[in-house]
Amino acid sequence: MHAIRQFVRSAVSQVFLSKVNLMKMRIGTHNGTFHCDEVLACFLLRQLPEYKDAEIIRSRDASVLAECDVVVDVGGEYNPTQKRYDHHQRSFVESFHSLCPEKPWVTKLSSAGLIYLHFGREVLAQLTQLKQDDAQLEVLYNKMYENFVEEVDAVDNGISQCDGEARYTITTTLSTRVGYLNPCWNSKDQDTEEGFHKAMALVGAEFKDRLDYFMKAWLPAREIVQQAVQTRYQIDPSGEIVVLAQGGCPWKEHLFALEKEMKVDVPIKFVLYTDQNGHWRVQCVPAGLNTFQNR
Repeated sequence: MHAIRQFVRSAVSQVFLSKVNLMKMRIGTHNGTFHCDEVLACFLLRQLPEYKDAEIIRSRDASVLAECDVVVDVGGEYNPTQKRYDHHQRSFVESFHSLCPEKPWVTKLSSAGLIYLHFGREVLAQLTQLKQDDAQLEVLYNKMYENFVEEVDAVDNGISQCDGEARYTITTTLSTRVGYLNPCWNSKDQDTEEGFHKAMALVGAEFKDRLDYFMKAWLPAREIVQQAVQTRYQIDPSGEIVVLAQGGCPWKEHLFALEKEMKVDVPIKFVLYTDQNGHWRVQCVPAGLNTFQNR
């Protein structure tokens, strides 16, 4: 009798596990050599509650991909209503700007950019615990694309940073480091599964680290500069002088961006703040981020 009970329990357990596996979400992408864009796309999707435990199916078999809940970087189709996010088809020319005209970036999207465009706000909300309608979330959404995801898009699509021949080679980009995790061409073991998951851990750690910096250091600096700009006329009636409430914060990038966002009519020329010793410092505002010429 005991043996029968054990058999029945085992059978029920197997049926239960089978049902769980059938219900498990599946993220489809191509097999073989992997690249940074689909690795990042898969990582981003797995940050969402519905895909947290999703199985990643790596195949080019159309019948296998058809069974997946979402497919990235393979399949020859961009159809967000069907959750298909490939960018390799000849007809695909989309950029962030073409799909979201209010955004400025015109770099052709890879699967990473497509997933970020459609799911990025949800991903950041999960990782930061910010509400979706929080203005800071939109600032981070823009910043993470411009300073992390866009590079992956450009590299994957073969878009050069500048015109003409480069003066030197950069071999330490995130995309390059992901590429090195593929098996060597002459390796006896050409299995890419282990390398793919190592790459996802690498890309995920860097994405989270960058987001953590923007959240805990970059955003607070922006808030300090924004407050200084808003109260500039209390400092001097000319509106050309701002005083930072806390010295040491990076202010130039924020100042230029906020002047445009806030439609500052009188260019700010001087920034005052106290250093670590409590002494007052005065800095002239440069004409741009990459010049020593002052306004």
